[in-house]
Amino acid sequence: MASPPSRGRIYSQYPASGRFKHHPLLLEGCASPASPRPAEPAPPCGPARALPAGGGSGSRAMEPPTSPFPAARAVELPPSHFPAARAAAVAVGYLRYLRGGPGRGLQLRELRRARRQDIDGVGHKYYLELELEDVLDKDRTVTCTAEVLYHLGSKTSAPDVQVTVQGELRSTEEADKEFYNRIRSLEKELVAENIPDSHGNVPPELEPIHLLAWAASGYVTWQNSTENTKFHLAQVKHVKQVKRTDEDLQFDYVLLLHEMVSQEVQLWEVTVLSVCPQEVQPWQVTVLWQPRRGARVCRCRAGTA
Repeated sequence: MASPPSRGRIYSQYPASGRFKHHPLLLEGCASPASPRPAEPAPPCGPARALPAGGGSGSRAMEPPTSPFPAARAVELPPSHFPAARAAAVAVGYLRYLRGGPGRGLQLRELRRARRQDIDGVGHKYYLELELEDVLDKDRTVTCTAEVLYHLGSKTSAPDVQVTVQGELRSTEEADKEFYNRIRSLEKELVAENIPDSHGNVPPELEPIHLLAWAASGYVTWQNSTENTKFHLAQVKHVKQVKRTDEDLQFDYVLLLHEMVSQEVQLWEVTVLSVCPQEVQPWQVTVLWQPRRGARVCRCRAGTA
């Protein structure tokens, strides 16, 4: 099984920690922060690094990295501005992959504030203030600040993302254990398709499978976004469980993602936004999951072949 490249530097911050730390959900030989996109398939994923119980809600903290970038003025953007919305989608996708799973689905409720900083010779950096909600618990929200850096002239480097979450998310420990034990006890591997169906319905027994796919789509969004693209999960076209001899659950997904491409063109003193029609792109994504370690993407490539 080929390993997906992890193209951006990643840092995260959890509630009450007050410090940034390196992403804890990486596999040995799988999604290394410094590894470039491989020309040939990489070796199979190695063993996962253990995390505290609860799917990665805590880890040893590290001091925030010192920014090497020169100071530049950050310009306020209207929250409804397309570039702000695209950067917010990257931040939410990254956090959904980090903290999402079969018992939790994070989505953006409101983009409260957005600023952009143009850093000479480096790229464009967005500073965002977000309000997030869990689709299973919409009465509780958390706030999040995020920084998203797009590198100039690079179509192969993922945005660098830093996030800070204020507030506590609902615990998923019991739901995670119930889902894990149910899947492990199946006599035949789970197979399903078209989630949701043509009417937008998701069977209750497949809701955890759909939410896990949503977390995995966050990885696709983060790793493949540019300043001119925005991804959104449309449907789980197909999913198949793969039996394993270790403690992980493995699911091979074919995900359909909407990709909207837009670009700002400067004409005289007027900025014109050119938006291309949405395209639906299939992605093959292999996900490993267990309650202690959260979701880890081991394969991610466009197409169905």
